Amino acid sequence: MEEETPGGVPAGTADALPPRKQAKRIAIARAACAVFGREGYARASVDALAAAAGVSTRTLYNHFPGGKSELFRAVVTWSSAEVRDAHVATVRALVDPERPPHPDNLERDLTALARALIDVMVEHPDHFALVRHIHAEADHVPPEVLAAWKAAGPGPVADALADALTGLEKAGLLDLHGDPELAGGHFTALSSTSVAQLSHYGVLPLSEARTDRLVRGGVAAFLRAYRAG
Repeated sequence: MEEETPGGVPAGTADALPPRKQAKRIAIARAACAVFGREGYARASVDALAAAAGVSTRTLYNHFPGGKSELFRAVVTWSSAEVRDAHVATVRALVDPERPPHPDNLERDLTALARALIDVMVEHPDHFALVRHIHAEADHVPPEVLAAWKAAGPGPVADALADALTGLEKAGLLDLHGDPELAGGHFTALSSTSVAQLSHYGVLPLSEARTDRLVRGGVAAFLRAYRAG
């Protein structure tokens, strides 16, 4: 998938637009991100989106002829790509297949990975406000937008995590039972999903002690299922 700019235009074709028009699209998308994160897809009106960007509704439609649906897709795709890059970089920095941890340090390192992935959520509040609304309004969000979100963000992150766990399996530390993708899903569900849900994706942060308890317990449960031997 091509990298996209905040205006929803593939980076390789951004030069096809005049710089002034491209800048306006980016400004509209950035303003819309905050509105969608606050109001959700169904409640956000075109008037409110235009007002937040400081443009008329006519100008908004000139830049996004598909209206709210096209703008939401541009925002979600851009925001997801940004967070995806942060997640993937975190996984690659903390799980190096070329330098696997000592078996005694596996739980420690996986706990550090889980905490770092949670930190990405905290560092991107507008994006995860969008994610919260996507989950809550899945029946109102256009199917193509849901597909674009999964392709831009969750899909590549899941692939990176599966690859990292496969590296640990090759090092003799894990047994993924032939399904790295499922194992990665279990790791995420056990170590960080509960933190995301209980904090409403960072809106109501949990205490350090509670977060630590949830993460450590989740990683321990994951290793009971997947530690080699």
